[in-house]
Amino acid sequence: MAQGQMAPGIVSGRLSSDELTSNFTDLHPPLAPHEAAVAADRCYFCYDAPCVTACPTDIDIPLFIRQIQAAQPQAAARTIFDQNILGGMCARVCPTETLCEEACVRETAEGKPVEIGRLQRYATDTLMAAEEHPFDRAAPTGKTVAVIGAGPAGLACAHRLAMLGHDVVIHESKLKAGGLNEYGIAAYKSTNDFAQAEIDWLLKIGGIAIETGSALGDGISLDGLVQNYDAVFLSIGLAGVNALRAQGADKDGVRHAVDFISDVRQADELAKLPVGRNVVVIGGGMTAVDAAVKSKLLGAEHVTIAYRRGRDAMGASRYEQDLASSQGVRILTNVQPVAVHGNGSAAEIELEYTTSAGGSLTGTGETVRVPADQILKAIGQTLEGAPEGLELDGNKIAVTDAGRTSVTGVWAGGDCAAGGEDLTVTAVAEGRDAAMDIHANLTT
Repeated sequence: MAQGQMAPGIVSGRLSSDELTSNFTDLHPPLAPHEAAVAADRCYFCYDAPCVTACPTDIDIPLFIRQIQAAQPQAAARTIFDQNILGGMCARVCPTETLCEEACVRETAEGKPVEIGRLQRYATDTLMAAEEHPFDRAAPTGKTVAVIGAGPAGLACAHRLAMLGHDVVIHESKLKAGGLNEYGIAAYKSTNDFAQAEIDWLLKIGGIAIETGSALGDGISLDGLVQNYDAVFLSIGLAGVNALRAQGADKDGVRHAVDFISDVRQADELAKLPVGRNVVVIGGGMTAVDAAVKSKLLGAEHVTIAYRRGRDAMGASRYEQDLASSQGVRILTNVQPVAVHGNGSAAEIELEYTTSAGGSLTGTGETVRVPADQILKAIGQTLEGAPEGLELDGNKIAVTDAGRTSVTGVWAGGDCAAGGEDLTVTAVAEGRDAAMDIHANLTT
């Protein structure tokens, strides 16, 4: 029996299993063939299309939409996969509202862009459902490449290298491949275990071995990889989490939002997942929104996002902010945490109002207390366990050209590498481009 939203503390079963199943269905249901045809008809098929320029993976968007219009969704999928082998996941999680769809001429003229993301999903799902792989491996080169990390960048790099005839070994620290696609994407954006299905489909290219539970620094050194492989690609992500600099931040009920999101993603039964009655998420990016919305969908009565700057500075797009609001999440801006109150466990969070002048953020001294038995920290992640000898740029691995690091024979991409946005689609582009550079290096 569901305990109800008003049960005190952090408890499981706030909603019934039926309610939870309904809450965690697809955020954007897939298009039916007729709907896809109608959506494709809205495209102007622009010359020098701005949507292509806005796509980090440079997918030929007008071409694949024209192929859908011509009732050739599998050909459209091939066009997508040529540039983005994880096009199925990107169709689900890409912030298209700030990328290709924001640049769409229809958006500029009418405020309603072509539904590029949903059309991409329609095409890629059609081809993947046929259980075929659109690419064949080239003749073996005899070269072997190590990829460290099976997230989007690592998978994209591995697939392109395997397609070009190289053998690839992926070392992944977790028990499942996929990185943030598996552990960090909101469950309502990627349903039906899609991340693993996509990996199984990707591996059909052949030539890729994945060793899970295999971490850099745990019996594996960068020097050893350089000696034993012809090239190395690092896509180790960002495992560290910034500290919440507030008194009482060590109380029970305070945890990392990324861990909370992972727990929801990996849960066999959502009704067994505990969530607070009053949840406060600290941060302003997509992780904060995902954690807040998931809390609400799990049955939390009150969920608040607290962000230290104004709405325009939030990392989450206006679409994501509106999604949170539509689910009943309150967004407080210009507040920063100063203390967590409670006897051993969190009961309230004290927030100080902030003001910004000349880019500098300062507290005003005025505070407000918000009930909070669960506090989720979504305040950014940091590089952890970078191998010695690698030059860093700030707190990320310094790279030049297509991901070359300061160590000969070692490339890096994805969230761990400096430059670029921390997006799945950007990670895919960096992995693909590094693979092409590695291939050129190995074959000249």
